[in-house]
Amino acid sequence: MLATVGDLVDDIVVRLGGPINVASDTEAVIERRRGGSAANVAAVAARISGRSRFLGQVGDDGRGAALLSELGTEGADVSMARVSGRTGAIVVLVDDRGERSFLTDPGSARDLDAPRPEWLYGVDVLHVPLYSLVGGAIATTSRTLIGWAHERGIAVSIDLSSVAVIEAIGVGEVRRLLDDLAPDVVVANADEARSMGVEEAIGGAMTIVKAGADPVRVFREDAAPIEIPSQVVASVGDTTGAGDAFAAGVLTHPAWRTDPETACVAGHAAASAILSTRGRGG
Repeated sequence: MLATVGDLVDDIVVRLGGPINVASDTEAVIERRRGGSAANVAAVAARISGRSRFLGQVGDDGRGAALLSELGTEGADVSMARVSGRTGAIVVLVDDRGERSFLTDPGSARDLDAPRPEWLYGVDVLHVPLYSLVGGAIATTSRTLIGWAHERGIAVSIDLSSVAVIEAIGVGEVRRLLDDLAPDVVVANADEARSMGVEEAIGGAMTIVKAGADPVRVFREDAAPIEIPSQVVASVGDTTGAGDAFAAGVLTHPAWRTDPETACVAGHAAASAILSTRGRGG
């Protein structure tokens, strides 16, 4: 079972018809859907393996209840999620090339505290976005869960999540954090890897660098770097959630530790499934 700790929020996706006309109108297509990096990973992992668990906090409001219900319907175990405060939201601005910018309001998601050992019962892999390791009670909670995971022989995955977060806390601090938490695998996109100066395995962890349509690079301490070509997707209008799907595909592969190449192929397949449902303007 793959467990994730982090956000389950309301995604408000705004597909822009062109450049924003400041102080005037801009044509757009607006869609509302379930979001949050941790929730995205849990949903895809459930679809692939039939087992995943979401650990996080949503608001005690109608939208929070709907989001939890939707994630549960997708197959994730949401029985240990906490309900308190208000549900967060992210405005995702998608330009005509599919590039995204985010306006984030986490609501009470950062207030997740008082972790319980049973949250990790039956778990094989704990996946933690960097978002969950900085700021608020959730940072302490995540570090506690990672410590328990190591004690129980549960693999730990950390996703570097965001260049903005890396720059806000500093590359040196992120590296110190990874050294301290000692994850088994670190996942990053090309921009995050560039920001961190990744050219080898970080802190001894298998380090997987996604690069959109370009090949994935995998760095390990005990082997030469490898590259795995991506899958071609005919039309991409919105890449939101594709990176999370890739992580879920990799981490649910039974041999991701020993055969990262095949695991990354599974990750590409999971990401392609997301991208193929989101053609331009749809």
